[in-house]
Amino acid sequence: MPADRHKKSSKYTLDRGMPGAFEGETVNRRRFMNVVTQGAGGIAVAAFGLPALGFALGPVFKIEQGSWQIIGVPDDFNELTYVTKVLTVVPGIGEAGQSIAYVRKRNPAIDTEPHDQFNNYIALSSRCMHLGCPVRYVLAAERFICPCHGGVYNFRGEVAGGPPVRPLDRFYTYEHNGYVYAGPRYSVNSELQRFSPRDPGEPLDGIGQYLYPSRWSTPPRPPTTNLPAPPAVPGT
Repeated sequence: MPADRHKKSSKYTLDRGMPGAFEGETVNRRRFMNVVTQGAGGIAVAAFGLPALGFALGPVFKIEQGSWQIIGVPDDFNELTYVTKVLTVVPGIGEAGQSIAYVRKRNPAIDTEPHDQFNNYIALSSRCMHLGCPVRYVLAAERFICPCHGGVYNFRGEVAGGPPVRPLDRFYTYEHNGYVYAGPRYSVNSELQRFSPRDPGEPLDGIGQYLYPSRWSTPPRPPTTNLPAPPAVPGT
């Protein structure tokens, strides 16, 4: 008579005829060790994989905010050269949250990108768009030079040589009641079109603008209507 295929097998290893089984045992040692080994492997993979995943996805959830801060008065700046200003880009952490901006007045003869109230002054970030090293402005050459990997930018902050993938980032500027303000940072492509901030090494030409996450809570190309309002004049 054929065996009943639907008959439930015993949960005990001894009843199932497993080698080395003990009475009352439900999981043999080999199976137990396999489960333990697989569990340890899963924990090891998670320990290495989760931090890497968090590093990769972190920029998607990190929102860069910005505020306006006074950097001088109109007479402090001219069209022919840059003035160095220290900006607070991350408040509350002291000097670690500060960055340098190179600021000048807009020169209509060379600054041919679209003009509005937020770029009467050109404020360039000092972070190289290759790996983020600080660039310095060389007055005699009218160039920005990165000492780390030889990145070179022209007077307008456009890439003139080396590995940078896009022009220097910029800060919105605004003249209000006799003061010049610097606002949030933004990135530009090779045509100096505005985009929300990106990290160094992330190109913005062609498909690049869609491949890398924005650092702002606005759409990929932020409308200026979403900028924070300038603060009150000091002392008022």
